[in-house]
Amino acid sequence: PPPASTGQAPGPPDGGWGWAVVFGAFVSIGFAYAFPKGLAIFFKEIQDFFGTSYSEIAWVSSIMLATTYGAGPISSILVNRYGSRPVVMFGGLLCGIGMVSAAFCTSILQLYICVGFITGFGLALNLQPSVIIIGKYFLKRRPIANGLAMAGSPVMLCTLAPLNQFLFDNFGWRGSFLILGAILLNCCVAGALFRPIETATASGKSQAIEEGKDALKEQVTKDAMEMSSPMNAPVGTKTEEEGERDCCEKINQYLDFSLFKHRGFLIYLIGNVLMFLGFFAPIVFLAPYAKHIGIDEYSAAFLLSILAIVDMIARPTTGIIANSKWVRPRIQYFFSFSIAFNGACHLLCPLASGYTGLVVYSIFFGLAFGMVCAMLFETLMDLVGAARFTSAVGLVTIAECCTILLGPPIGGTLIDTFGDYKYMFIKCGAVMFLAGTFLFIMNYYNYRMLAKEEKERKAKEEGSKSVRTENEGRSNWNKETIQDGPELEPLKDEQEGLKKEVNGT
Repeated sequence: PPPASTGQAPGPPDGGWGWAVVFGAFVSIGFAYAFPKGLAIFFKEIQDFFGTSYSEIAWVSSIMLATTYGAGPISSILVNRYGSRPVVMFGGLLCGIGMVSAAFCTSILQLYICVGFITGFGLALNLQPSVIIIGKYFLKRRPIANGLAMAGSPVMLCTLAPLNQFLFDNFGWRGSFLILGAILLNCCVAGALFRPIETATASGKSQAIEEGKDALKEQVTKDAMEMSSPMNAPVGTKTEEEGERDCCEKINQYLDFSLFKHRGFLIYLIGNVLMFLGFFAPIVFLAPYAKHIGIDEYSAAFLLSILAIVDMIARPTTGIIANSKWVRPRIQYFFSFSIAFNGACHLLCPLASGYTGLVVYSIFFGLAFGMVCAMLFETLMDLVGAARFTSAVGLVTIAECCTILLGPPIGGTLIDTFGDYKYMFIKCGAVMFLAGTFLFIMNYYNYRMLAKEEKERKAKEEGSKSVRTENEGRSNWNKETIQDGPELEPLKDEQEGLKKEVNGT
């Protein structure tokens, strides 16, 4: 490898251009999270247009959310290969293409493809790089930066809910999809703010790796040419094995599968997979539920705006609280409480009979939803560290996509079966309360085990240190005893006489 003239990678600046990156992440994360929820405004009219059921129309948001999360590993690999900026810009382009194509759909299946898969994949390319690049620009202020960036979701939802209703009243759902496709192209502008960091160091390292590989390949080729012809077959087998090994190394470089041996990561993964079974369905069905009980369209859309306004305040506030010296060392407990609180809100929702009750529910739901979203990625980074965070996000999102895919359709099936929305809210509340309780208990176990392991490690270090000190003391004593001095001359003469007697001299 070349001499170490490339220098070490600079640390996170914790400010400066990082705040412009936070603004770009604010926009791209806002669209990634809020857009599938804002589309719920059109569901009642699209359902009447195509003559579908609640569960069939719920698959639109469900497929979009599942694709956004399921494409997490692909997004992580692309970020590791090309960086955050081009990936986000390409994702914004895909979002615009998907929504413009959806304006010309003639069946619900075509909506699944255009809105669900194409737009969902574009949102995935917006979400992952935005979360990853914040961890590169911030360390000490990372919870605050994450809270501000995640606040983009409620701000966008607060804006999109009344905007979608206005667009539908004036242009219909097809014209609205055309305009929304143009609006989503702003993700390309947000991605342009993601200036790469550690560019020179990364290029130097990659160049050194490539030069080392080229030299190794030349040496192998040279050795193979010098061999006799009967030995050519083993050489071919060797190069094939090396190619397979290189492929596995590349996969492990982009996705660290050793995380499945990480106790804290497994606890986080199981709790989140269970949580997402009831996380998005209440938002998807809140506006249709309000219309179902006789509330007008703009008041129903305003419920989402109320939720988004409270959510907007809750996310940065939660980030500030999570960054405090009292909460950050035990942030996993705070995250578990937020999930359980979210579930309790859904369990109490059926008690809200009129519009006033739904407003109160929207306020508490927005508070609980903001608390969960503000710490969703911060707690994961707290568990696995910034170095393994990219792989952890990809592995978590692909595991969560199954429950995200099934959550809204299961809620729609309950509505179709019983003709009432309360069973959907009870299901979501029970699942989330169970997930919060599970995370609280298992995080308590994880903290206890970490403290025990740390105590054992310190005891082992102290033991090895004491042994090393004792050995050093013995060696120093031996050196002192064999030093030359007038008082040791008789002992030396006696020792030499004994040696001569033993040797028979």
